[in-house]
Amino acid sequence: MARYLITGGCGFVGSHLADALLLRGDDVVVLDNMSTGKRGNLDASVRVVEGDVSDPDAVSGAIKGCVGVFHLAGIASVAYCNEHWREGHLTNQTGSVTVFEAAARAGHIPVVYTSSAAVYGDAGAGPIAETRPTRPMTAYGADKLGSELHGSIAHGVHGLSTVGFRPFNIYGPRQDPSSAYSGVISIFNDRIGRGLPVTVFGDGMQTRDFVFVADVVSFLLAGMAHADAAAGQVFNICTGRTTTLLDLIGILGRLHGITPEVRHGEARVGDIRDSLGDPARAASLLGASAHVPLEKGLSILLGRD
Repeated sequence: MARYLITGGCGFVGSHLADALLLRGDDVVVLDNMSTGKRGNLDASVRVVEGDVSDPDAVSGAIKGCVGVFHLAGIASVAYCNEHWREGHLTNQTGSVTVFEAAARAGHIPVVYTSSAAVYGDAGAGPIAETRPTRPMTAYGADKLGSELHGSIAHGVHGLSTVGFRPFNIYGPRQDPSSAYSGVISIFNDRIGRGLPVTVFGDGMQTRDFVFVADVVSFLLAGMAHADAAAGQVFNICTGRTTTLLDLIGILGRLHGITPEVRHGEARVGDIRDSLGDPARAASLLGASAHVPLEKGLSILLGRD
């Protein structure tokens, strides 16, 4: 039985990853400050250490006996990180360095970590490959890019196997629609399910690459399995397929059996028009790809599948 540490493991993605590790017979330790995570998301067998990812003592204590780390902890709200610049930096970038350093000191155990597609900024139309220049437009994106740079240093200077991932728009069960960190799908689904109008900022023709949480977990596991071969590299987590916001609302409406009321607000300054990932690199080097179509994933989210 192998033991893995998941930082932020009480949260949306982390709890699904914990389920997958337990299912294959692994032992799981979670480090979470419980700011947004919920203990109820996890199986009772998971040992939860309450602490902050930027605290070296907390990370060093939680990592003992582990053969690998999945570093998912972070403040995911772009607006919050812009408004609380230092706090966001402390969690999102200093936290990453703290994890890398603890992993090196614990015997150079591999670290799989999440960056973000926000490092690309507004990359324009067309598939975005990992070779696309990074131009983050927010404090959140800048800290995620900084974490990638430190991940590269962890490998090149300290000999640590690090594998980073840039997820696009993740959705699925346990994503809290009331949270400031929540994605557009959980918000739209919640409002449509309650018969409330949905507000779209702009014309609704913005496109996004929506990836189901179970597929995200498969990418993370593949990263750990290939940590030595892929050390120091970063990969997109995406489907390679886009959906407009209006099409998304239409699918959710069909699944709920209603015609949603759509209201349009002014387009928000800084909103990215198109976001489409290129999945080729992860498929080629890690054997990882997204398999769940959007409508099937939404059906699972609604408990219909």
